[in-house]
Amino acid sequence: MKSVWYKDTIIYSLDVETFMDGNGDGIGDFIGLTHQLNYLAGLGVTCLWLLPFYPSPNRDNGYDVTDYYNIDPRLGTLGDFVEFMHLARERGIRVLIDLVINHTSDQHPWFQQSRANPNSRYRDYYVWSKNPPEDDPSLIAFPTVEDSLWDYDEQADAYYLHHFYKHQPDLNITNQAVREEICKIMGFWLELGVSGFRIDAASFLINGIGVPEADQENLQNFFDEMRGFLSSRQGDAVLLAEANVPAEEIPTYFGQGNRIHLLFNFLLNQYMFLALARQAAEPLCYGLKTLPEIPAQCQWLNFVRHHDELTLDRLSNSEMQEIFDAFAPEENMQIFGRGIRRRLPPMFKGNRRRIELTYSLMFSLPGTPLLRYGDEIGTAILILTKSCSSFSNAAIVLTSEKPKRARTVERTGVV
Repeated sequence: MKSVWYKDTIIYSLDVETFMDGNGDGIGDFIGLTHQLNYLAGLGVTCLWLLPFYPSPNRDNGYDVTDYYNIDPRLGTLGDFVEFMHLARERGIRVLIDLVINHTSDQHPWFQQSRANPNSRYRDYYVWSKNPPEDDPSLIAFPTVEDSLWDYDEQADAYYLHHFYKHQPDLNITNQAVREEICKIMGFWLELGVSGFRIDAASFLINGIGVPEADQENLQNFFDEMRGFLSSRQGDAVLLAEANVPAEEIPTYFGQGNRIHLLFNFLLNQYMFLALARQAAEPLCYGLKTLPEIPAQCQWLNFVRHHDELTLDRLSNSEMQEIFDAFAPEENMQIFGRGIRRRLPPMFKGNRRRIELTYSLMFSLPGTPLLRYGDEIGTAILILTKSCSSFSNAAIVLTSEKPKRARTVERTGVV
């Protein structure tokens, strides 16, 4: 099979707001990020995944979007973005951006018009109910923060659906107008040079919970529609989905190779941390055996940590507790009763050799590797060498070069 770029790439995830300050105001921006492209290329990075940089009230680290077609003015302008994209391409670095389409901010003009006028074309962009169904607490994304999937809006005199925070109303993906709008958003950023999208909360996007007469097959087919649109606009662009689901549900996302290109390997990540906690290989071997076969053109995305909590909800309670005891023994190091909110270095008490070992292990697993921004600073940089399409070899060298950092703000906090 002919090699495709997303199977041979090295992805580096970063938050523009916290990466590099280019104008001295204490906030990272696209000017600062552009200045660090040589640094990133020197690491061997060939693809960047940028966390949300859209205009936002920033109540959820940018995942509460108010405008999908612009840049948060604190981070720069569309002109700054275009210049960044041009210089990234010159260095052989592709760019993936977050596509946050399960929900918007309640400050988004669509929601404001939806709540203000029941006859507005935007009314059905969201899910409203006069008498919402009874909640299933297990479906609430942030169970220690929210207590319901529905919130009452006085102006609309109705309840709206939200799987995440109440200030993030869910978009109605059963509405064809919403689907067409999402494709327009994709088309806009493809024209500016991005190589694909990381679909936030992909499992919530297609679950249909709370949506009247939602058809599961129709919702799942939206991935086919997204893939078809993407391929028609840019043949080598990709979709990367965030979906922490049981092994038996994973084929839904890949389809027959005609839906999602890459999927976060949440299941293997959890068994890897169980193996690290036990200092034994058996859990990792079990995790590898648990993964389903996937179409040849599809790919796993392996990671150690990223911006959200280290979720452990696919493990048993006793296995979860083993990991807590090893890496997050205090309650404030844990979150939502199911995960760890800490970055990797403090989990390992700053032990550089354990950090190096963990990343070396991750790079040896079948799939595309993801490196989280900052993990290379003050510890080690992994200079990757490839044999065919594998990432089994990693030489570890020390470095004293450190990019200037802006203030750190995480979606779920850091201890």
